[in-house]
Amino acid sequence: MPRLIPVLLSLTTLCAAVAHAAPSGRWRDAWGLGATTPANPAASSDAFASLQLQARAGGRNATVNNLLAGPLQVRLHGDSRAPAATVLSAGEQRHLLWLADDGQPVQLQLDAYPGDPAARPLDHLYQLPLQNAAVRVSQAFAGHYSHTDAQNLYAVDFPVAEGTPVLAARAGRVMQVVDSREQGSLLRVLHDDGSMALYAHLQAASARVRPGHAIEAGQVIALSGNTGHSSGPHLHFVVQANTGLALRSIPFRMASERGELKFPRQAP
Repeated sequence: MPRLIPVLLSLTTLCAAVAHAAPSGRWRDAWGLGATTPANPAASSDAFASLQLQARAGGRNATVNNLLAGPLQVRLHGDSRAPAATVLSAGEQRHLLWLADDGQPVQLQLDAYPGDPAARPLDHLYQLPLQNAAVRVSQAFAGHYSHTDAQNLYAVDFPVAEGTPVLAARAGRVMQVVDSREQGSLLRVLHDDGSMALYAHLQAASARVRPGHAIEAGQVIALSGNTGHSSGPHLHFVVQANTGLALRSIPFRMASERGELKFPRQAP
């Protein structure tokens, strides 16, 4: 389950503070894998959304901005009048709650999960996301080292030299590009069935695409690297779906020049 990080908003001072999670637990959450996001994301390119208070009619609107180039499911906590979870479209700004300006501090929590829970991912044969590289897999589905949580259970790690071209395994639209000191460099790509591919541990600042760009399968999108919480140079590839206020990895099939790679269809 994602860790809730309270965003404290004071109606009198309009200050915002964020309680930071420990790095050991943050790397799964940040990558956009389901976590409360900072009120001011300017210093953190891995943020999904921002939460702000805006003056209106003797009170304040709690306004959420979707910072992704794709759908985002959000939910507010901390006030009984907060609406149910809702989905924001790419780049959408929406007022979710009005709070009377009575001088009392209010604690609000914002959950943010990329993707639309109404999406129904299809069985798709992905292309190998590497160019001119021998196919090696150091960790596949349910790998005991780090592929044990729901968001990475069906991930695959390809050990390759830093600077190896990374290809789009499937056509889609770039949803998020991250270059973060703690989280490393990664790309999130939205597919037409609502599933999302994550390409992680990329070389810093190597992305050849930007959020909102349409990409084709086989297109060079970045270079492989060893950034973030990585045990060595490799590409971490996983397909995820929003299953309703939860982000989960899903099994996938992948083709290579020698035929389909044989990953287990169901992890233990």
